[in-house]
Amino acid sequence: MGLFAKFKKAFAKKEENQEEVEIYEKGLEKTRKEFVNELSVLGHKYTKVSDEYFDELESILIMADIGVNTVMNFIDRLKARVKKENITDTKYLQEVIVDELFIIYVSGESLSDKININPNGPTVILMVGVNGVGKTTTIAKLAYKYKREGKSVMMIAGDTFRAGAVPQLKEWAEKTGSEFYGKEKSDPAGIIYDGLVKAKEDNIDIVLIDTAGRLQNKVNLMKELEKINKVIGTHVEGAPQETLLVIDASTGQNGILQAEAFKEITNITGIVLTKLDGTAKGGIVLAIKETVNIPVKFIGLGETMKDLRPFDIETYIYGLFKDMIDDGK
Repeated sequence: MGLFAKFKKAFAKKEENQEEVEIYEKGLEKTRKEFVNELSVLGHKYTKVSDEYFDELESILIMADIGVNTVMNFIDRLKARVKKENITDTKYLQEVIVDELFIIYVSGESLSDKININPNGPTVILMVGVNGVGKTTTIAKLAYKYKREGKSVMMIAGDTFRAGAVPQLKEWAEKTGSEFYGKEKSDPAGIIYDGLVKAKEDNIDIVLIDTAGRLQNKVNLMKELEKINKVIGTHVEGAPQETLLVIDASTGQNGILQAEAFKEITNITGIVLTKLDGTAKGGIVLAIKETVNIPVKFIGLGETMKDLRPFDIETYIYGLFKDMIDDGK
């Protein structure tokens, strides 16, 4: 049937992408164990669709951190489909649930999970996010990814006043073989300006810019980001090509609030979800799409450099519902 059958067919042929699939499977293990196990138990507890079934399903979805509003809309859509297709069997309804969760992400405005590469000069990627979410290590992992692809990378330290931020980024630049530009206790916009001059001189392919993670005073941060964006745009046409917001997936709904706050103060083009492997709240991917309508571009599925993966909705849904999909073969 529908998309569920397509998933089974697609992943039966995914030998060439086996490493990617396995990283997703392993990284989503905590969410899958709690979320899908609960769904399976629900399917055994109720063989027929009922109001009680929907009540328990609602609780399971909210516990997976899909978000209350998203869950309410989802349940309404599911009930409408049950009525329209006259679905009574809960085992069959599980397949419909997978379909509908996929549709949440792909429906509406088409969101690209690809990075916008600048064909005429450096691709500038501005990294934003509150302190402690893994922004600096995400920059290092992105540098590692692009270096492996044969691109030259520069890191610019725009978080100039937080103690230790500049030397920490410099250390990551050395570890990943990237160029570095930064000075402590200097004007961030000035540092970024000088760094971009050097990046253009050195024909750098990818420029990764760190920024301060203060959200307590949104007005100050907005002014700082406006100034930074102006400097970047003046120096590299059409830049920044991406402004990526880093969110710690384990913070759940707090991460959604951060996304909403940053969306108010600057043009976020994509989200990086870190530490998705360490939480059972992997449903946050769906909540982010539904709440802020910004694409997830990368997800962190482990501690190593290669565990930051480009986001792929099909692989994510498969990683989440693997046991159900495999059982349905």
